[in-house]
Amino acid sequence: MQHQKIPHPGSATLDVAELRQTLGSFATGVAVATTLDSTGMPKGFTANSFTSVSLDPPLVLVCVDKAASCYPAFAAASHFGINILCEAQQHVSRTFASKSPDKFADMPWISGITGSPIFPDSAAWLDCELHDRVEAGDHLIVIGQVLSFGHSPAKRPLGYHRGSYIAFGLEG
Repeated sequence: MQHQKIPHPGSATLDVAELRQTLGSFATGVAVATTLDSTGMPKGFTANSFTSVSLDPPLVLVCVDKAASCYPAFAAASHFGINILCEAQQHVSRTFASKSPDKFADMPWISGITGSPIFPDSAAWLDCELHDRVEAGDHLIVIGQVLSFGHSPAKRPLGYHRGSYIAFGLEG
């Protein structure tokens, strides 16, 4: 097992590639966060930094990289959607992780009650209004209160581990 010591602030630099590999050891689901920009254009990104926060009130969060092209839209959004991808949606994950200027070109979506883009073919979705934003290093944590949601029990979620998509092998 490799060991890395975290340097104190202001000392030697951290091996970011090694840290990324370490963090990649945690298997996650794959979601696409969506919103509308100030002109009404849909924006989104693939996120594995999504989690539930609270059931009462119903809160979820997603972390947006400040260098992402959609960052300005999420930094100003009053609402957003979370689309939890199913195993058949690897192409959706790749598209929304890419630098493509129009990620929604071939993506069927409907408007949630907030107007946020919702992918009806996903394993699950949540439509949220902004609850809070928290600056955290090179990311913005966007916390939303869930206003509506849905799921398809027959669809298996898409997983991601150490740089590859995985099947969770759920029994049902």
